[in-house]
Amino acid sequence: MNTPAAAHSVLIVSYGEGHQDPPRGDALTVDLVDALRNPPDDPAVRAQMTQLTGLDAAVREYVMATPGAREKAAETVARVRALATCGPVTVHVKCWGGRHRSVAIADQVASLLRADGIDVRVTHRHVARAVLPSRRA
Repeated sequence: MNTPAAAHSVLIVSYGEGHQDPPRGDALTVDLVDALRNPPDDPAVRAQMTQLTGLDAAVREYVMATPGAREKAAETVARVRALATCGPVTVHVKCWGGRHRSVAIADQVASLLRADGIDVRVTHRHVARAVLPSRRA
């Protein structure tokens, strides 16, 4: 898709619903709180991954290998492209803790949009926060 880079910008904000301070304002919301939950079976791997974030390659690859992750990113990109024809777009991507799934998906969406020449900024609100206790789906 050929979209002028400066014509419409996109702001993507990832965050964790469990921190109870969501970003404000109107936005396209991608809700991963109960989606793409795929904790590693091995407790040692799970413990190691928990200490990493979606900014780490191992976590990004793991999240993106989760069934439905690539489709969720592609669906979000399609929705953003449609909205961007009208002006700037804000996207909120949330999971429970804001450290893994939301970060990886936000960055994947940004990467795909940038490949189309769309100006994208990404903010990860909770990536540096402490790990939250696990939430049962």
